[in-house]
Amino acid sequence: MSSIAQHLKLRVKRWRHRRLAAGILATPAIVPRDDGLVLFSMIGHKVVLPYLVAVKSLHRHLGRGRIILLDDGTLTLADRRVLAAHLGDPQVIAIDDVATGPCPRRNVWERLLAILDLRAHHYVVQLDSDTVTLGPVPEVVAAIDAGRSFTLLGEGDATLASTAAFVAGRARVDLLDPATHVQAAAEAMLDRMTFQGRTLQYVRGCAGFAGFAPSADGRSVAEALSIEMDRLIGRKQWGRWGAEQVAANFVVANDPAPVMLPYDRYFNFWNDGMPDDAAFAHFIGTCRFHGNAYFDATQRAIAALLDR
Repeated sequence: MSSIAQHLKLRVKRWRHRRLAAGILATPAIVPRDDGLVLFSMIGHKVVLPYLVAVKSLHRHLGRGRIILLDDGTLTLADRRVLAAHLGDPQVIAIDDVATGPCPRRNVWERLLAILDLRAHHYVVQLDSDTVTLGPVPEVVAAIDAGRSFTLLGEGDATLASTAAFVAGRARVDLLDPATHVQAAAEAMLDRMTFQGRTLQYVRGCAGFAGFAPSADGRSVAEALSIEMDRLIGRKQWGRWGAEQVAANFVVANDPAPVMLPYDRYFNFWNDGMPDDAAFAHFIGTCRFHGNAYFDATQRAIAALLDR
């Protein structure tokens, strides 16, 4: 009974948040600029309203860029009309139109590969719909201006390191245990990769908010990683949810001089409170509905947009 009660409580909170997020429809539309910056997200029908909060609150503090969306296959005609009205008629890519080549299909791979295609001519910021920009983001602005990739860190003590140092600092995992998560399995093998004779780096970042600087590399780094992981842990494991996160981390880490956003201001919300000077919050999973932090952040973002 307790699990049923918890499920019902979560459904009520989701409904309450969608109702609150509907206030974003009263805020001014984004005026896109074709200035080399793309704000990119994969979205579907269920997250249109929270996504508008996410992208409008970020755009308010950037004041630049245009929107490109990846439709997960669930956007309705009505959704597209709302998005067109509020985002300056953005380009929408169908998920089945993204070829994945040697990389797995689905489990968000189309999102990463579309971004890597776009970065040939643009700076691309990947933004999840469960995020809210709470204040100025000078580190992000500086990274974009300098043409440096960036990432939200996955945890407070995450650091950029060589793959050898990263693996040496992690606990051993049982690669034969089917319960071992693909991220843990893949990360345990990073020091066994051979890749064009380069010294490789890695960081435990978070693809919920990451910047991909313009690069001629295209998909080459992600595809090379995928081919290596097929060899090292097998396609069955590598094809699971979470592998794309490893690939995104790897791509950013091996770009020139990547920026690690300070975790005390750009963070994942695990129901541990909100810093007073928070700039950006990623409200992960069901944690987003613990307490009122996500509700309060959404309300603040909408109010700030209405005050413009």
